[in-house]
Amino acid sequence: MKYIDEYRNPDLARGLLGKIEDAVTKPWAIMEICGGQTHSIIRNGIDQLLPDTIRLIHGPGCPVCVTPLETLDRALSVVSRPEVILASFGDMLRVPGSRGDLLQARSGGADIRVVFSSLEALRIARENPQKEVVFLAVGFETTAPGNALAVKLAAKEGLRNFSELVSQFMVPPAMQAILSSDKRMVQGFLAAGHVCTVTGYDAYEPIAREFQVPIVPTGFEPVDILSGILRVVMMLESGESGVVNEYGRVVSREGNPGARNTVNEVFQVADRQWRGIGVIPQSGLQLREEYSAFDAEIKFDVAHIQPEESPLCRSGEVLQGLITPDACPVFSTQCTPVNPLGAPMVSGEGACAAYYKYHK
Repeated sequence: MKYIDEYRNPDLARGLLGKIEDAVTKPWAIMEICGGQTHSIIRNGIDQLLPDTIRLIHGPGCPVCVTPLETLDRALSVVSRPEVILASFGDMLRVPGSRGDLLQARSGGADIRVVFSSLEALRIARENPQKEVVFLAVGFETTAPGNALAVKLAAKEGLRNFSELVSQFMVPPAMQAILSSDKRMVQGFLAAGHVCTVTGYDAYEPIAREFQVPIVPTGFEPVDILSGILRVVMMLESGESGVVNEYGRVVSREGNPGARNTVNEVFQVADRQWRGIGVIPQSGLQLREEYSAFDAEIKFDVAHIQPEESPLCRSGEVLQGLITPDACPVFSTQCTPVNPLGAPMVSGEGACAAYYKYHK
């Protein structure tokens, strides 16, 4: 299959591994931001094939994992009302809230429907005018355009029975927070290619200049990831910083202007709570005041819900790259995919789930 098979070519991968081994002369710590990259790295054994001098640190780029506990509890509160249909991506259903998860709520009779896009939730609202349809709008910059478009269309059509429970995040502020930490270990980044298809990579250039680090947007197949690692290593070895695009078949500097404009029209930048990490200033999106009629937090008065995390779960440290999942004392014992304490154990992009599936 074009653009898949060639990026899983074992000969190309071995060649890149050889070039990495030849290039590296000292220890380097590189963070892959995206949970999809983490799963590809663990699934394909890339972390075990690299030279011991290269340490891969798993970053917070799993949107399900960083969706805060209060968002889940607010969703559970909203869907407990008989007039509400909650539409959600499937990977959110098993994420634990402080009093159960959405899958348990559905088994108890709540009307929760798995959808593949916000536009599908909008269709449900059109078909059920007697119901309130709430879409659980989570994600990074990749889901923001679709979620913004759904609100824009609902406003245009006058669909007042549609709203979104918004938990939208942005990657660059998280990178800045990681680099500003007094516990910083990261020396270079693999940026998430699919995010950059929307935003472009110009937002990363000020970060690279300020912190003097290499940032390399790359894809998700083994050859993509290895070529990205090679580029970061070469830049680190030469003392070079900046942004170099290794995902040119998809990513451009300016990204998708139409998508960016739609997001900016409907959303505004805001502080955002990250699960296990805390508040990162100006790291999220919220609906603009002119679209507040479609804000489920306001419509159902659930913004006051503020639960507490399990004291046993160390997913916040995992998401910041401070520990690997198997360093958590409850990993694979008290915390498993069947009985998760934190979102990274159940998300399709979670580092804990990847370690449990491929390393355990």
